[in-house]
This record gives sequence, structure tokens and C-alpha cells, in this order.
Amino acid sequence: MFNAITHSQIFVLDQDEALDFYVGKLGLEVSADIDFGGMRWLTVQVPGQPGREIMLERPGGPAMSEETAEQVRDLVTKGAMGGWFVLTTDDCRKTYETLLAKGVEFTEEPTERPYGIDCGFRDPFGNRIRVTQIRA
Repeated sequence: MFNAITHSQIFVLDQDEALDFYVGKLGLEVSADIDFGGMRWLTVQVPGQPGREIMLERPGGPAMSEETAEQVRDLVTKGAMGGWFVLTTDDCRKTYETLLAKGVEFTEEPTERPYGIDCGFRDPFGNRIRVTQIRA
């Protein structure tokens, strides 16, 4: 029935700050940046890996009223609306060191797991991100 999941969404409070983090620090690339007047459609993806985009959405119209958007922004600020996703890598420890040097603040150092090695961090808006080196 379905062929793929192409887009996921996380809330961010400032799309320019999100771009600086996701592109400038994590090395993702912009796949779409379109101004629709009432909203900015902003997506990023792993370079050279089209087909799976993360929408960096600022809470607001047209999807929600201003009252609802304000409530969502308040929850994001409190860290209660954090989305999450997993990025895979061939070398978790090296990726950890590279991102640490760029100022990414980790919540968990690389740790051996039954499935491989992974670590975790949060973006400036509280979204949780895992970096995983999957054991072959």
C-alpha cells in the first residue's frame, strides 16, 4: 500500500536558529525552504539522502490558532514537546567528538548497546536526537 515515509516534523521556536544548528553544526542540508506567506516550509535531510526530510516547523498558522500556537510554544520552551529522531553513523565515537567540538551539548556519551553504540543530545528547542552506530 505505502512506498515510504518522506517527511517527519519537529517543533522549533526559531527556524533560523534551527538552520544554524541542523545545517551548521550537524551537517544536514536544506531540502526545502519555501515562504508560503503565513508559514515557512523548512526541511532538512542527510546530504545525498533524498526521500526522508525533517520539517523544522514553528508552531502557528495555518495549522493552529494563535492561542494554540502560543500554548505549544510554551510547552516547547519547557521541554515538554520535544520530538525525537535517530541519525545513524559508521563511527559513533568519532561523530560524538566532532559534534562536541562544534558545541553540541550531549545528554549521553557513546554507550555500548546490544544493537551497537549510541549517544544522545538535544537541539536548542528540547528535541531529542540519538546518534547510532548499528552493529552489523
